[in-house]
Amino acid sequence: MPPRPSPAAPLRQAVIGQVRRLVGGTGDDTVERNRADVGLFGPESACWKVHGDFTSMMVGGTAALFLQMLHPGALAGVWDHSNFRRDMLGRLQRTARFIAATTYGDRAEAQGLIERVKAIHGHVRGSLPDGTPYAADDPELLTYVHVAEVSSFLAAYLRYVDPGFPAAEQDRYYGEVAEIARRLGAPDVPRNRAEVAAYLEAVRPKLRSDVRSQAVASALLAQPAPSPAAAPAMKLTFDAAKDLLPAWAAEMHGFRLSGARRATARAGIRALGQGMRWALTNSAEARARRRAAELAAEAGSAGEAAAAG
Repeated sequence: MPPRPSPAAPLRQAVIGQVRRLVGGTGDDTVERNRADVGLFGPESACWKVHGDFTSMMVGGTAALFLQMLHPGALAGVWDHSNFRRDMLGRLQRTARFIAATTYGDRAEAQGLIERVKAIHGHVRGSLPDGTPYAADDPELLTYVHVAEVSSFLAAYLRYVDPGFPAAEQDRYYGEVAEIARRLGAPDVPRNRAEVAAYLEAVRPKLRSDVRSQAVASALLAQPAPSPAAAPAMKLTFDAAKDLLPAWAAEMHGFRLSGARRATARAGIRALGQGMRWALTNSAEARARRRAAELAAEAGSAGEAAAAG
């Protein structure tokens, strides 16, 4: 007699369907089965942990967008080379897929996507309103975009997943993800918490909040949810992202959450995260870990065969 389906199965599938609408992808193991190795970092890495929680990554990724648009060069790239009023969620989706592939993909998969992004960056260039030239592949601009992104991911992980994540592991995380930035063309990014903090303090005088940054932020906040069911979670994510920003960045944007709204966002995201971790049993991290175990078993069998021969 076949096993009876769990009463919770329809709910789990509904949640999975909402997530796929948001980030795309099929959620099956087709890609993983073809992976030849465990990628740039491997299952024991800090970044496999930090990048593995869907909810905190969405909060961190949204906060990163708010932080990135304060840099005139990063903002100009979005303003001049994207349909940001209609596709800000598309940008978040593409970032999510890039992070998943470079974290959990094998080396060929990760490098292939990095090369694709580098090719796109080669065409993203122009001039700021004051005439200053900018280019997406400029190492200085790449460094800012990278630091804004990974510092937001780690901040969200610490707040919503593991507040006790050891300091040494946090530094290890920054050191690991620096490899992605290096391959993209930024060789000298900060590699630990102290360097990240010093970098953000040093770059602050270059950041701006103006009519264009306000327009891009408003466009992000006005993006429709992928479905009515996802709208409450999306509102929580936006509030949690505003709350996650460094105080000076939130002030530049004019984000002022009341204490009650801040508490609601934090409690809501914690509850949402628990639900997502229950539902997403076949996440990108879970699939990658299964493939890593298979590769280890295959290597062990090959080693035994060689020893026996």
